[in-house]
Amino acid sequence: MPIFIGLDPGASGAVAAVDHDGRHVATCKLTETAADVADFIRELDDVAFAALEKVGAFPGQGVASTFKFGHSAGLLEGLLVALRVPYVLVSPAAWQAKMGCRTGGDKNVSKAAAQRLWPDVRITHAIADALLLAEYARKVRA
Repeated sequence: MPIFIGLDPGASGAVAAVDHDGRHVATCKLTETAADVADFIRELDDVAFAALEKVGAFPGQGVASTFKFGHSAGLLEGLLVALRVPYVLVSPAAWQAKMGCRTGGDKNVSKAAAQRLWPDVRITHAIADALLLAEYARKVRA
């Protein structure tokens, strides 16, 4: 059964997995070590496709924050390449439009959208975008 993963880079981001029917499989917050995140992805059975949020610097964001954000995104992309997971880089505007949850920077919008899709999962700000990215990956590849 194919698995689809979504990767939301950043200090409060996550990696989430859904199955071919869009059911929640698992999540891993990026507060874990890089090795733990790699193990999480490696241990998922039959990863068919991934969506990694394409990120950039924000106006007014500090140099250290920008570096950490870019480091997280690069680490996740490197893991996908090393683990031979096919993926797409997708802008927040593109995946949010497809998922019907244009946030305008309000994380509560994506949290509410994720809660509607997975009512039995405890949705937090940390995992909401990753889950929606996983569902985006499933929709564009299923």
